[in-house]
Amino acid sequence: MTKELGIDDLRRPTPTYQDILRRDGDAAPSVLQLDSNPIPPTQPVAFSRYTSQEFFDREMDKMWANVWQFACREEDVANPGDYVVYDIGRHSVIILRTEAGALRAYHNSCLHRGTQLKPRNSLGTATRIQCPYHGWTWNLEGALVELPCDWEFPHVDRNDMQLEQARVDTWNSLVFVNLSAAGPTLLEYLEVLPEHFRNWDFSGWYTSVHARKELPCNWKAAQDAFIEAYHTLMVHPQAVGTSGDINQQHDIFGDHVSRDIVALGVSSPRLDKPLDDAEILQQMLMGDAAVLGERPELVAGETARTVMARNVRETMTGFGLDVSQHSTAETIDSIKYTLFPNLFIFAGLSLRVLYQYRPLGNDPDRCTFDIMFMRPVPAGEPRPEPAPITHLGEDDSYMDVPGMDPGFGELFDQDTNILRLQRDGMHASKRGVATFSIYLESRLRHIHNTLDKYLNA
Repeated sequence: MTKELGIDDLRRPTPTYQDILRRDGDAAPSVLQLDSNPIPPTQPVAFSRYTSQEFFDREMDKMWANVWQFACREEDVANPGDYVVYDIGRHSVIILRTEAGALRAYHNSCLHRGTQLKPRNSLGTATRIQCPYHGWTWNLEGALVELPCDWEFPHVDRNDMQLEQARVDTWNSLVFVNLSAAGPTLLEYLEVLPEHFRNWDFSGWYTSVHARKELPCNWKAAQDAFIEAYHTLMVHPQAVGTSGDINQQHDIFGDHVSRDIVALGVSSPRLDKPLDDAEILQQMLMGDAAVLGERPELVAGETARTVMARNVRETMTGFGLDVSQHSTAETIDSIKYTLFPNLFIFAGLSLRVLYQYRPLGNDPDRCTFDIMFMRPVPAGEPRPEPAPITHLGEDDSYMDVPGMDPGFGELFDQDTNILRLQRDGMHASKRGVATFSIYLESRLRHIHNTLDKYLNA
């Protein structure tokens, strides 16, 4: 019988992320000093979980209908009448701000004959919700206020015609919906996230870039590509000199929350000869360049990591933020939390981004990938409007997205260009299963294990 391995049994490349924290010499927050991964079982994962229409339909019925899902940010529905339509498969909800300032999430279906009340993926401002077919009209509180030819409906009690609601709640400027009336509250679902993000507040940050790309693959295959850095040498060769990859740390905190951390300002353990600090500083991708400005010079006695951290702190201080107590790690590293099923939340100062992956319609072979960069609102200035969504087709480049940093545009193009090959290879596979690694791909298996808990409930 094969012994199940734990994290202490693994031979991980050095320096580990924890080694790098200790080498930084400053007080990294305790949540970054956690190194927690109860290594999921290593059985193969069937490709049918990515390609099968039957499996996709089970996901829609058993999982998507019962989980908390990120739908928009509070800035998108800041004022009375502001609304965003959130779609997942055939499900659709209208999230809006009422006249009283409350958030509501209404199922996007007229109670007359089922017509969608608002177009899919739309947003805007409205004083009422009117069906485009026969004109039945509700106010923002969901009450039926206009019933054309009401003499035709003597059997209808308007009090029974309130718009059907989904659950809606907020955390850290993010708006979540749950299509089910049962199950955990949002706070319970978030597990360790509120505690870990206690000092990482997004409310003073606005969405500066928002790209949504259609991808030719299952939603899980798309997000798998952004969980592990095992592929960096093959797909992002320009990055191995200035960032960790196979020494990426992977943490699993519960069914819904996991994390990966990649150290920046160091070379990959794969290199026979690491770059020196001056070379790293000249080559590294330094967060959102539109915010951070000119590349700083190396000062005697500093490392590439400390120089970059100093530059970020100075920049953020200029926005009116007090970041004097932020460690080097939380200032510059890629600290990415995954909230099941499909949201990635970056916590670092230099890189505050959200990734979201959603099925496109009812097709297991298509999905959308949203990228939302956030920037701090300058102190004393009005909050900028959130960036409009830039829609990209499969063959469009992220380099053409307004405001996109060219270095990130290149990375995103490299990541998404491989996905059609992977999809087609899954369909062509004779063996029919994936063989994930024990640690670097452990969180891919963990997500499948959590998914199974919903499918089998």
